[in-house]
Amino acid sequence: MSETGVSATGVAAPDDRWLAPRRTDLLPTEEPVSILDAAGGQREHPDYPVGLDDDGLRELYRFMVITRTVDDEALKLGRQGQLAVYTSSLGQEAAQVGSAYALTDRDWIFPSYREHGAARVRGLDPVEQLHHNRGTWVCGHDPVRYRFAPQTVSIATHLPHAAGLACAARLAGDDLVVMAYFGDGATSEGDTHEAMNLASVRAAPIVFFCQNNGWAISVPVADQLAGPSIAHRGIGYGVPGIRVDGNDVLACYAVTRWAVARARRGEGPTLIEALTYRMEAHSGSDDPTRYRPPADLEVWGGRDPLIRYRNFLRGRGLLGAGFDTEVREEAAGMAAGLRAGIYDAPPGDPLEVFDHVYVDRTSELERQRDVMRREIADGQC
Repeated sequence: MSETGVSATGVAAPDDRWLAPRRTDLLPTEEPVSILDAAGGQREHPDYPVGLDDDGLRELYRFMVITRTVDDEALKLGRQGQLAVYTSSLGQEAAQVGSAYALTDRDWIFPSYREHGAARVRGLDPVEQLHHNRGTWVCGHDPVRYRFAPQTVSIATHLPHAAGLACAARLAGDDLVVMAYFGDGATSEGDTHEAMNLASVRAAPIVFFCQNNGWAISVPVADQLAGPSIAHRGIGYGVPGIRVDGNDVLACYAVTRWAVARARRGEGPTLIEALTYRMEAHSGSDDPTRYRPPADLEVWGGRDPLIRYRNFLRGRGLLGAGFDTEVREEAAGMAAGLRAGIYDAPPGDPLEVFDHVYVDRTSELERQRDVMRREIADGQC
């Protein structure tokens, strides 16, 4: 090609300057990142150092125990008809606690409906959180105070919102990072594609954290994915993909810490796929025995993230009887507080829903509100 951009044949050569630069550092490793072995022994990872002191290591355990204890109480409340629906996080404590612990209080969390461990790390009162599950109100906590968005039942619809907030933060020069949680089933939704594409093009400070727990209700991952892994999808957006052992709390923390620092430096999103397993039913209204092989529970039960981490702490001499007892008593007290706050809690005012659509209610919204008010008065709803 000549200096004028014309080839030897006299035909103008294509100008490929509009093409995106080619990246070669986006593919995940074949093996998931892990730091703890099955028995709780630690091996340092060269790319993802943990960097926690003894207090931090104990704090991870505390949050995991609290998460599991409160989860067990919520399951009981659901079976007693005190919650309309509940989605357990049993077996996923390491993925949620480890990743959320890598954030600062200024960072935002956008959950789906199973991120109870992330909520515990962020300090949400379980009573406030689970009024959503009881149907008392759509969101019982203040999202701005906790920087924890409302739980989302509709699959993946919160991801464009999370990407939008991250884009806004970048435009405003705010160094906060957004954490967006979702499950493997959400990767089959268009909202996920839109959020990742927007975030990558805008270099938004967001971490997309997928908890691949094996099942989207009754649909296995194998029926949703033809590629090597969910993490491999990141390359299509120009986003690094990382696979991590989702039952290893230290690996989840270290990998997320790396991704958060990367986002805060202005280097854009990361897609993390945490490989874990849903030990309970999808929700209280699901019967997993109709589709899930019983042998899977035996295999994954042997990979219990809490037992693995407890063994690690014992090996380090960080799990004395006094500390363990203190944590368990705190967790039991929180579970008792949840029962006291939720059991037979009265419903909220249904008309309040009209107060949170527009700053000033429109005439059409006033008309709809009046219709509902009359139906309530007449006992129709």
